[in-house]
This record gives sequence, structure tokens and C-alpha cells, in this order.
Amino acid sequence: MREKVQEYRKLFPLLSKDIAYLDNAATTQKPLPVLDAVRKYYEEDNANPFRGVYDLSERATERYENARAKTAAFINADGPENIVFVRNASEALNLLAYSWCGDNLNEGDEIVVSVMEHHSDFLPWKHMAEKKKARIVRLDPDENGYISDETLDNVLSEKTRIVALTQVSNVLGRVNDIKHIAEKVHRAGALISVDGAQSVPHMKVDVKDLDCDFLSFSGHKMFAPMGIGVLYGRKELLDAMSPFMYGGEMIQTVHWDRVTYAETPHKFEAGTVNVGGAVGLDAAIDFINSVGWELIETREEVLTKRAMLGMKDTSGISVLGSGDWKDHKGIVTFLVDGVHPHDTADILGRAGVCVRAGHHCAQPLMDYLGVKSTCRVSFAFYNTEEEVDRFLEELSKVRGLMGYGK
Repeated sequence: MREKVQEYRKLFPLLSKDIAYLDNAATTQKPLPVLDAVRKYYEEDNANPFRGVYDLSERATERYENARAKTAAFINADGPENIVFVRNASEALNLLAYSWCGDNLNEGDEIVVSVMEHHSDFLPWKHMAEKKKARIVRLDPDENGYISDETLDNVLSEKTRIVALTQVSNVLGRVNDIKHIAEKVHRAGALISVDGAQSVPHMKVDVKDLDCDFLSFSGHKMFAPMGIGVLYGRKELLDAMSPFMYGGEMIQTVHWDRVTYAETPHKFEAGTVNVGGAVGLDAAIDFINSVGWELIETREEVLTKRAMLGMKDTSGISVLGSGDWKDHKGIVTFLVDGVHPHDTADILGRAGVCVRAGHHCAQPLMDYLGVKSTCRVSFAFYNTEEEVDRFLEELSKVRGLMGYGK
């Protein structure tokens, strides 16, 4: 398996540099099949799609819609009509919050949001709740990120309209049992929106099996280019939602006194769309399928276990969330005693080890955990044991370099 990883690493130009890139929860590197697909599109098929009857425009349209169909198959959606292309998961969640709440949320209604959410899965809901005079209800996990049935039952009520929850926490690495939670949410008469930004790139996600109503994710975290993302929704729900943006291509007819909008999903995709990004996402999905989930998940588990065991053996290091590596989906967030996370990340960065420092766009969770900022190391299948060991070696030097001794 390690030999396979070395072969795949050759497809990532940036990985040939003398760095240990361990910030994959922020974005992944791009393999040659994705880079080549995007370049080939712009060299051979680039045109404004949908708007021309000439061959080049029709090819651009075909490439874009093929990517939509492939994305639907990747998450086992019913069909391409369930897939709305956006810039990223943040835009998907904003689209959902504005359009769904605008049509369905009333004064006194409740939106349940977990305290683990990325700002992109908190701020849009908070804004719409304030605008519609509804209420945000906070769902708290335990200190390890686990959401119990009792906790969930306590926040669900007859006023609950939708629950917003990440499948994998971008701080704690905790995998939430979405299938079980969705069953309880639906039983309460509410909908569930899932942030899949940290799950879709690292595990098989089947929207039918999860029984989720909405799912959002970004291409750039799964080897695709930046600027392409996905909102999945049940078609009957998307059909009932108003457009998020208005302009070209999201209409059927426009007259001074009347307008009819395009069918789902096109009514949500105003203006010139990102065909190059969709082509890159198409190629990224092919790449993930060629690597296979068994290799991806097994390798990331090996790396996570190695990192966590090594951190436990390093004095002055504390890990947020569960102490069991099995509860961390390729994400380990930590603190170095007495050292500011930005200093830790800077020291590691100077040694060629790339990790993230800050609040990770999850300040409510930082408040809940009683910290202001942390460091985060996050893995992709292309990382190696040697890179983990390099991280651990440089991490062991941080306190000494800051004058604390070992």
C-alpha cells in the first residue's frame, strides 16, 4: 500500500517540494489528471455554455452537465437535478439558508445548529433567524465531540424546522452519525442540512443511506480546483425554493411584467458558470474512484494513529477532543503548553511542515472548549509516515525553541 502511495504522489507536482504538507482540511493538492483536464478544457472546449448553438458552446455545455451527472452518482443522488454547482460549501450553505428560510421560516420557528459548526454553517442560519424573528437553538456535544440522543432530544421540538450539522468536525475530527441523527430529526418533523466539506473527500458519502435533505461540500478539499462546490438537495425541496441570485441563464422567459424561472437546478446558477471548475471536479471524482476508498481511508487512519500516538509521547502537547485516534477523521487539533498556536505553526513552517493555526473558522466551538486558538494537523491519503515523523520531530523542538525546555 505504501508503494501505491508513492506512485500516486508522483501525480502531485507540489508534493515534490521539500515540505510536509499537512493542512489538507484547508485544501488538498491537485493531481496531474485534474490539472490536465482543466487545461485541456480551456485549450480545446472553452466557450460560454448554454448560450450558443455552435459546436464549441455545445461541447462546453456537455462537459458541464456531464460533471453534474458524475457528481450526483458520486454521492448516490437520484440524478443531476439534485446537484447545484456553486463556488464552495460556504456559498452552498448561504444559498440554502437564504432561499429555504426565506420561503419556509416564520416568526417563532427554531433552527438547531451544533456548536461544532464552521462559521459558514452558523452565520447564514443566524442571519436568517434574526431576519425572520426565529430562534437559533444550540446543540452541544460532549467534550469529545459526541452528540448523545439525550442531548439531541432536548433541543428538538415542535418548533424545529431544520437542523444544521457537520458530518465531520473540522476541529475535532469527530464523525457524527448522520443517518441516526437524520432519523430522529425527521421523526420530529424537521429537515437536516449536512456540511460535508470534511467528509465527502475522506469517506464514502451516500445521501440516500444518510437520508439527509441537503448536503454541501467543496471541490478544492477533494483534489479539484478552487471555485467549484456543490449543494445537494432533495428535488422537491429545491423545486419549492426561490432563486438565490438573479440574472442570465436562471430564467426561462423575462418580460417587463412577468418572469418565469428555469427548472431546478439551473434556477440557482445565475450568470456564466464555472465550467473549468466543474471539469476539474469531474476529473477529481474519477481520480478518487481510481484510488479507491479502501486505500484512502486505511492510509489516513494509519497516519492519524501514528501522529496521535507520537503526540502522546511528546511532553507539553494536549489534543482537543477524544484521546482515541479512531475518533479523529484525519484531523488532530492540539496545543503546545505555554506557546501560542501561531508561534507553533510558524516554527513548524520554517522547518517545512505545513499546519494550520487559529480558530479554524469555528470560534463558537473555541469558546465552548475554553480556548482562543489552536493548531491543526490534517492528512490526505498521499501523506507518508515520514512526513508524520518529520512533524513529530519538529513539534518536539517547539517548547525548547521558545525557552521552555523540553
